[in-house]
Amino acid sequence: MAPIRPYRRYHPGTQPEYLHPPYISSQKRAPSQPLVHLPHTISEITGPVFGQELIDVKAFDLTRQHSGEPLGERIIVSGRVIDEDGRPLSHTLVEVWQANSAGRYAHAIDQHDAPLDPNFTGCGHTITDAEGRYRFVTIKPGAYPWQNHYNAWRAAHIHFSVFGPAFATRLITQMYFPGDPLFALDPIYQSITDQKARDRLVAGYDHDVTTHQWATGYRWDIVLTGAARTPIENPHRGAEHR
Repeated sequence: MAPIRPYRRYHPGTQPEYLHPPYISSQKRAPSQPLVHLPHTISEITGPVFGQELIDVKAFDLTRQHSGEPLGERIIVSGRVIDEDGRPLSHTLVEVWQANSAGRYAHAIDQHDAPLDPNFTGCGHTITDAEGRYRFVTIKPGAYPWQNHYNAWRAAHIHFSVFGPAFATRLITQMYFPGDPLFALDPIYQSITDQKARDRLVAGYDHDVTTHQWATGYRWDIVLTGAARTPIENPHRGAEHR
């Protein structure tokens, strides 16, 4: 049997700290003791495999999941899932979830005083192709208030999940939009202290992705390893308080 090749650990300085005091949830959930690194065994580095047969081919288009058109600015978000050397992660599951154009999630816990959209659920998924490419059609999400501090608002964002070859490699992160005035006031975004790392979470407008008279386009690549790795959400830091 071939020796087990473990996954690479995070490159120092590429990820947010577990504890970022302005992000109130992190004060309650951050580990108080040093983490214990468990060895990577065959259980961690194999499976599950999400094949094309398990994917709804229409799920990449979040604007076509109901009987009518959702409200808001239609956008296309596309990019590649790659490693630090630019090699693609092919045939991997990518999921997204987001608020609607008014800044409200289709979830019972979200009681933000904004309208729900009966034609927008805000969830989708796809499989990357042989070159690691993905593509989603959706509605640009709105900013929304949360209970972190007085008059707190989250910058508009889309949540991404990339599974990779196994559960242990799952990456959950957030993609932002360029020029958002809430960046400087958002403690989740600001919890990443390296400006270059923060910039890697911001998609770029791409006129080649934009479709004539139909949708504006954004390009956002997800880098899984190395010094240019995309910052991820730490599971110990908890969720947003809505």
